[in-house]
Amino acid sequence: MARLTRRTQVLLDERRYQRLRARAAAERTSVGALVREAVDRALESDRDADVASAEAFLAAEPLPVGEPEELRDELESALTRAHP
Repeated sequence: MARLTRRTQVLLDERRYQRLRARAAAERTSVGALVREAVDRALESDRDADVASAEAFLAAEPLPVGEPEELRDELESALTRAHP
């Protein structure tokens, strides 16, 4: 396990804290360890969502695009319309 070097303060209502203490006692661990595990799970969930989004993007069919000259003309036309 990494060396713990940072401290943070989290305020909980009494009901939530008592549930956390009871879970920690049942699992024979500390409240802090449970909080760290919950943070790890939340961050892992974000990472999984990012990976899924990237995989979906990479699996998408390529968009049809014209030749470079056609694209250049289209961009110039759009810029002219936007900034007459």
